[in-house]
Amino acid sequence: MPGIAEPAPLPWWHRAAVYQVYPRSFRDLNADGTGDLRGVIHELPYIAALAVDALWLSPFYSSPQNDSGYDVVDPRSVDPIYGTLEDAQELIDQAHFRGLRVLVDVVPNHSSIDRPWFQEALAAGPGSPERAHYHFLDGRGPLGDEPPNNWVSMFGGSAWTRITEPDGSPGQWYLHLFDATQPDLNWSNPHVHLDALDTLRFWLDKGADGFRVDVALGLAKDMDYPDIDDPEGLVLALRMDLDDGSAEAGARRRRVANSPILDRDEVQDIYREWRAVLDSYPGDRMAVAEAWVPPERAARYVASDTLHQIFNFDFMAVGWDADRIRTVVQQTLDGLRDVGAPPTWALSNHDTPRVVTRLGGGDVGRRRARAMALVAHCLPGSVYVYQGEELGLEDADIPDEARRDPVWFRTKGAQRGRDGGRVPLPWAGALPPYGFHDATEAEVQPSLWLPPPPDWASFTVEAQLRDASSTLGQYRAMHRLRHAHPGFVDLHNVTWPDAEPGVFIVRRGCGFACVVNCTDREITSPIEGYVMTASDASVRLERNVVTLPPDTGAWIQA
Repeated sequence: MPGIAEPAPLPWWHRAAVYQVYPRSFRDLNADGTGDLRGVIHELPYIAALAVDALWLSPFYSSPQNDSGYDVVDPRSVDPIYGTLEDAQELIDQAHFRGLRVLVDVVPNHSSIDRPWFQEALAAGPGSPERAHYHFLDGRGPLGDEPPNNWVSMFGGSAWTRITEPDGSPGQWYLHLFDATQPDLNWSNPHVHLDALDTLRFWLDKGADGFRVDVALGLAKDMDYPDIDDPEGLVLALRMDLDDGSAEAGARRRRVANSPILDRDEVQDIYREWRAVLDSYPGDRMAVAEAWVPPERAARYVASDTLHQIFNFDFMAVGWDADRIRTVVQQTLDGLRDVGAPPTWALSNHDTPRVVTRLGGGDVGRRRARAMALVAHCLPGSVYVYQGEELGLEDADIPDEARRDPVWFRTKGAQRGRDGGRVPLPWAGALPPYGFHDATEAEVQPSLWLPPPPDWASFTVEAQLRDASSTLGQYRAMHRLRHAHPGFVDLHNVTWPDAEPGVFIVRRGCGFACVVNCTDREITSPIEGYVMTASDASVRLERNVVTLPPDTGAWIQA
């Protein structure tokens, strides 16, 4: 009508599909066994053909690689194993040319022990300005030979390591919530704030469209360094175990809120500084927080003056149960509604078990994972896809002698770590390395940084491109439909029709519905319309009745 303005279009990240690239394991173009940025550039057509809107690059900065690049020496550089700064610029430019936004990982909670700041702190001595970049404290006990408090590392063991002072004497202790090679930065120090803002501007000036913020809930610490009641229990609250929806699990999660080391209220002051920088750049720049917090705390990270999105770890851990899935979805929507932030949905990432493994493994896990993908991709907001998820990969069984994850070493094998979900992608061929690199038989065949299984031939990109009913075919179809279907635009058009026990049904706008059978029996349900896409070819809809075999789902258009 004349005089009535059209509503402003939502920023791109309100309904985006984002593809996570873990560069070490994506594509190896120089045939040294480790993925690189040239490999990502080479496979941009593959990413674009997935019909996603953006890619998120896990760290590629200079690093000794003690934690696969999350131990950063210089966040404004590129490690030679991945390429050069010019390669990073070309990747951003080429992605933009293909209509893809680019998010880069930032790691503000800690640095590498090889960062000059930390080496200068070791040399400068107690009480120096150099040591104030980190958390250095004297030890407890008569000789200072006990850690300053009882905080524990997320990777196992104490969160404190004692150093040797420049004069050779036993010295102070430094804090590391992760590996001992990753000392925590001291965010009460203004120099740390300014340095991080310089990093944001550096990548924004190169065209980055936003950031994934590593350990976003951990930057602020209680500077009185008190002991924690049950520190092991606090770490357990952050484990990506299968969610059982129990009151005990919920109570354990809530221990994270405003604890001495995690999710402190003052961390939002940091993100208000960051938001001002992001808002000063054109083009809807954004940041998504890695923060596994209770639903009632999530909105604080995505208020109008803090960040833009927060990863939904409750959904990433939810079990194969229709009622529990619906509860987690509704809690997510309710928790973010007042601040107007879009929810996010993801089934796995580089730190978690792959969704196929989490939901049972093998053929059963794969069927459930494909059905859960229909749920994740139909909901309002953004969906994040971890590389290899679109191929139906599960965690590989890594021989102990080949493991790289510091979690494995710090727990002395009690926790197997994350290597199984980080194995290089299979691109083509019947045998390892499945086209991960292009070295010919006549050339020296490099060992891959993690060994792929011998039975992945049917999961290669090459094999699945020949089969429209493959997992890859399903992901391509879902992403195309997300772009084309008007029902995906509105963030609020979610309704819950009645469903029989074990069946998940959600409706969006324009006659769209997602129906998933979480039971071990075939179900039939009356519903009008036709199948747009399904997780299995055996799903059928005839005479307004849909038939779903166990562990399957479908998108239906009335």
